[in-house]
Amino acid sequence: MQQQRYLSLDVFRGMDVALMIIVNSLGSFDTAWSPLLHAPWHGFTLTDLVFPTFLFVTGNAMFFSMQKYEAMGSAAVLGKIAKRSAIIFLIGYLMYWFPFFNITENGDLVFRPLSHTRILGVLQRIALCYGLAAIIIHYFKVKGAVWYIIASLVSYTWALWAFGDLTMQGNIGHQLDLLIMGPNHL
Repeated sequence: MQQQRYLSLDVFRGMDVALMIIVNSLGSFDTAWSPLLHAPWHGFTLTDLVFPTFLFVTGNAMFFSMQKYEAMGSAAVLGKIAKRSAIIFLIGYLMYWFPFFNITENGDLVFRPLSHTRILGVLQRIALCYGLAAIIIHYFKVKGAVWYIIASLVSYTWALWAFGDLTMQGNIGHQLDLLIMGPNHL
């Protein structure tokens, strides 16, 4: 069975990939055009829209793929969601870790230890967002997803204000990342 492609979604995804390649290939950050750099902490630039755009595209694609999951049982759907999430997460992790070896000044190959690899890169975060969103949509449908979004935003805002401060290093998200993963994995 041939899968139907959605040209507008593919074009939008392609435009986002092109922007990602541009912002990741700047050369010197000292001479880069400022809209192609990430905002230091407050505000946003064109570059800061790349990741949310990927999530938007993922969510749109998920709408079409979840429709064909309706006829499957929950175990099959959860298996597909887990498999896709794991593959995307693993690809992102291995891409960050690659080339797996460093060359020392003597010319020796030294294995890059797992203890110093970044766990949550962009693809890994997309995998986690996809997995959570797909499970929510599968079990709670659109109305439940809207309630989940509202509850998440309210809870997250409360946690930001109640714990830590609103600086990059002092916010609760960064503190949890340090506590759970440690500084070597960030």
